[in-house]
Amino acid sequence: MFDILVVMTLFKGGVYGLLASGFALIFGMAHVINMAHTAFFMLAAYGMYYFMLARGWGAWQAVVVTVVAVTLLGVLAYRFLLNRVRHHPVAILLITMALAMVFQEIMVLFFGNIFLGAPSIMPGTTTMLGVTIYNQNLLSLAVMAAVVIILWLVLSRSKLGIAIRTTAQDAEIANVMGINISRTLMLTMGMATALAAVAGILVSPLWTIYPHMWQSPLMMVMVVVILGGLGNIKGSFVGAFIIALVENLVVWFMPSGAYLKTVFVLLVMVIILVVRPGGLFGIVFEEERL
Repeated sequence: MFDILVVMTLFKGGVYGLLASGFALIFGMAHVINMAHTAFFMLAAYGMYYFMLARGWGAWQAVVVTVVAVTLLGVLAYRFLLNRVRHHPVAILLITMALAMVFQEIMVLFFGNIFLGAPSIMPGTTTMLGVTIYNQNLLSLAVMAAVVIILWLVLSRSKLGIAIRTTAQDAEIANVMGINISRTLMLTMGMATALAAVAGILVSPLWTIYPHMWQSPLMMVMVVVILGGLGNIKGSFVGAFIIALVENLVVWFMPSGAYLKTVFVLLVMVIILVVRPGGLFGIVFEEERL
C-alpha cells in the first residue's frame, strides 16, 4: 500500500510542479501574478474531452491541437491584455482573475455545470513490484520527467533561456544588450501556458473535469510557489512534492477528514516560512531568481 502512496504523491507532485513552475517562471521574469494560470489548465482538460469524445479524434492528435490552441490563447492574452499593463501589478491581478472567470463561464455555457471525464490516452494497467498502476499514471510520470528536462535545457542552454534569465536579473541591462523585452515576456508566457496545458492534458482522464476545477489548484500552486521561494523554478518542484505528500498523507491516514488537507498544507507552509521566511530556496540576490 505504501507503493500506491508513492505513485499518488509522484503524480500529484508532478502536476503541481508543472503548474507551479509555469507560475514561477512568469513571476520571476516579470513579477506577474497570473491568476488565470490554472484556468488554462482547465481549458486543456476540456480540450481533451471535446476532441476525443465529441469529435472522436485520436489521443495524440487531440494532445497536439490542445497544447497548441491553449498556448496560443495564453500568448494572445499576454499580447493584447497583459502587456499593456505589465507595470501595474494590481491591474494584472484583476485582469487575470476576470479572464479566469470568463473562461469558467464559457465552459459552463458550452458544456454545462456538470462533471465530465476524458478518455484515457493509454488505457490499461501494469503490475510493478506487486503494485497495479494505471498506464495513464505511468505515461503521465514519464511525460512530466521529459518536460522537466526540456524546461531545464531551454532555460540553461538556449538563447531564449539566456534572454529569460538576463531579463529576470535586470530588464534595463537586457534591453541595452538588444534583448526584446516584450517578445521575451510573451514567449515566457507561452512557455508557462504550455506547462499548464500539459498538466491539464495529463489529469483529464484521472481528475473530474468541471468549470470550477481551476480554483483549488490555483490555491495550491500559490502555496507551492511561496513555499519554494518566489520565482524559483527548482523550489517550485521541491515544494510541489512536499505539498502533494502532505495532501496524500492526510487522505491516507484520515479518510473521513480528507477535507482538512488544505488546513494541513497551510500549516506546513506556515511552519516552513517561520523557519525560512524566504521559502525553501528563497533568493538572496536577484540573479538567483531563476
